Amino acid sequence: MKLSPAVLAGSLAVRQEIDYNSAPPNLSSLANSSLFETWRPKAHVLPPFGQIGDPCMHYTDPETGLFHVGWLHLGAAGATTDDLVTYHDLNPDGQPFIVAGGTNDPIAVFDGSVIPSGIDGKPTLLYTSVSYLPIQWTIQYTRGSETQSLAVSSDGGRNFTKLEHGPVIPSPPFAVNVTGFRDPYVFQNSQLDSSLGSAPGTWYVVISGGVHGEGPSLFLYRQYDPEFQYWEELGQWWHEPANTTWGSGSWAGRWGFNFEVANIFSLDENGYDVEGEIFTTLGAEWSLDPIVPQVSDFREMLWAAGNLSCEDGKVEFVPSMAGKLDWGTSAYAAAGKELPATSKASEKSGAPDRFISYVWLTGDFYGTLDFPTDQQNWTGALLLPRELSVGKISNVVDNALVRETGSWRVTSKNSGVVELATMKQVIAREALAALTSSDSFVEPGRTLSSSGVVPFQQLPQSKFHVITTSISFPRACRGGNLRAGFQILSSEHESTTIYYQFSNESIIVDRSNSSAAAKTTNGIDSRNEAGRLRLFDVVQDGQHRVESLNLTIVIDNSIVEVHANGRFALSTWARSWYASSKEIRFFHDGEGEVTFGDVTVHEGLYDAWPART
Repeated sequence: MKLSPAVLAGSLAVRQEIDYNSAPPNLSSLANSSLFETWRPKAHVLPPFGQIGDPCMHYTDPETGLFHVGWLHLGAAGATTDDLVTYHDLNPDGQPFIVAGGTNDPIAVFDGSVIPSGIDGKPTLLYTSVSYLPIQWTIQYTRGSETQSLAVSSDGGRNFTKLEHGPVIPSPPFAVNVTGFRDPYVFQNSQLDSSLGSAPGTWYVVISGGVHGEGPSLFLYRQYDPEFQYWEELGQWWHEPANTTWGSGSWAGRWGFNFEVANIFSLDENGYDVEGEIFTTLGAEWSLDPIVPQVSDFREMLWAAGNLSCEDGKVEFVPSMAGKLDWGTSAYAAAGKELPATSKASEKSGAPDRFISYVWLTGDFYGTLDFPTDQQNWTGALLLPRELSVGKISNVVDNALVRETGSWRVTSKNSGVVELATMKQVIAREALAALTSSDSFVEPGRTLSSSGVVPFQQLPQSKFHVITTSISFPRACRGGNLRAGFQILSSEHESTTIYYQFSNESIIVDRSNSSAAAKTTNGIDSRNEAGRLRLFDVVQDGQHRVESLNLTIVIDNSIVEVHANGRFALSTWARSWYASSKEIRFFHDGEGEVTFGDVTVHEGLYDAWPART
């Protein structure tokens, strides 16, 4: 019997005994695949083995109602789900549904997106076909290296067959010296239809890139014919000067020099709405040198909302607020798609039309770390699916905290109180319900006023659990040195500390002691992570208070996702080694009294891949 690579990896892992009660060796000295299960998650999306790349090419099949989730892997591969909880590989062993090697894509297949009912009513993929490498925003662009081509599926998405003709978008705009021209994203938008005089339901494509010496850009195209063979160029519908920032840069990082993986969609307070406010998620690449850009690994995973400006037949996107979709330095390349109320997942949960996004968590910092990849035999994962919508923050005191150019805007004012709008992002309701439906225990809340750590009275049974709670701070803490939160994956040898820090309004994930293996093995990242979250002054029960910090922390073995207040996410790796590193502790440092609400710990998580062996 021939074993699949995934099964083989698992069998090899069993053969070499590893003692997780003793100090780790240099992991690069271990046998290949021996670490396959050591840090592998249960509830996240990843191939059976090997490296995962950008999420892309998602769609809902109108015939089956299944949601297809795609990612780069040996080309592009994917899975289907009817509940956003469990997934089933489209092909055995996670094999791809499209690979490079055609006339248009002799070198590589990059990101793309799917029109669910396209050519002959079948799922139609528009993707970047690559003919030359290297492609990098700091070097001269090779003309013809990135083109946009079509492929169609007739077998439920298991294979996409490339059309036997040249690219449908064969080059960037004429005489534009681009930094990149890839990741086409297809979408519909009623505001664009009205502004451009397009027929209702017209498809548009936005292609990510930039212009050398000028800055990052998104290039807009419009469907020209019913068969999607021709696309009309509409120019740069969004451009930012090179390496500039939104406001001070505190809330949305840098626009950088080159945009990647842009998605365009419209939202209201319930979710996806073709007539709603226009949003985008996008990756931004930048370097520390603003004058002579150098190759770097500085990337931002951003979002922006804005309005359309139309003058002389040209439309432009004008941002009104912007932020980070995920503050993790390894979190990038988000891709989403509308999930209609008629999909199987939404019918089961009763959800309306939604926009669901997945974010890539690279496992080796974009290939720059010498991680023991052969010993693990998999790299990276997609983060839990997120629902995006327009979020509101009510009863906010109208003071200086609301007037900064940030990831929010004021929507109404009334007698010293304002309402703020932002982008709401939460774990998809189906996944969150499954995560929190397992056995659980409650650690009683408490008030701490002195520095130190306090162990929980009960320990999780494994390194797979979810922590939910709310933390309250007095107004006197604002601007002080108070830090408070939790230590997770803890033992006498290791711990990861997650805390809110008032001095710079940030959630910090201190990974300096997360992994004993980082002390013996190169390539295990232990740098701290940080993300900005402003807790506003709010009116509650007639009193001015600091907005509570509402936390959902997902620990899926080595993946840690920190979600806060429906508008913040920071995702990272915490690769604890010792079997005993399962403790949870309250953490307090600095001056000020902190009140922790009851903490619920949900045990076990779910298995996202029940059909895999």
